[in-house]
Amino acid sequence: MAYTEPQQPASPISTVVWGALAIRGIFAVLFGLVALFWPGVTVLALVLLIGAYAFVDGIFAIVAAFRQADQSVRWLILLEGVLGIVIGVVVFIWPQSAAVALLYLIAAWAIISGILEIVAAVGLRRAIEGEWALIVGGVASVIFGVLLAVWPGAGLLALVWIFGIYALVFGVMQLVLAFRVRKMQNA
Repeated sequence: MAYTEPQQPASPISTVVWGALAIRGIFAVLFGLVALFWPGVTVLALVLLIGAYAFVDGIFAIVAAFRQADQSVRWLILLEGVLGIVIGVVVFIWPQSAAVALLYLIAAWAIISGILEIVAAVGLRRAIEGEWALIVGGVASVIFGVLLAVWPGAGLLALVWIFGIYALVFGVMQLVLAFRVRKMQNA
């Protein structure tokens, strides 16, 4: 029996298709550019996507309600479906108002979560050191939420720009990874 060299196990990353990474990166870069150069289009598209989701989800909830055997829950599912359809229609009729409403929802979430972080940090004072980091994070959340509520237009634009910058950076990193994987696969 002849001796054979043991095979090196394939690197788990070599199984990743570099083309899929590259396509993902290209779409992220394109989305980032659209968000930065046409923020209004980006906001409108995201709001309409949320509206379309609510509408379609409402339709499926109504179908599920009529297929529900339990009569005590049927009306709740039906109500959920009608609400989804109504929200979807409202978003399509008044997309700008829906965008502002979404912004206020994000602002309220940031303020409430910031307050809860501050309260949690005060409660953790005796248990851990460095609770100041949670307090600073909570204060930053509250400030962010208040700024969004006070200047919704600027806040919406800033959110789109931040998301656009994120998409650009993410896309470039995906492209770098794609070409590194391709180089590794060809080696």
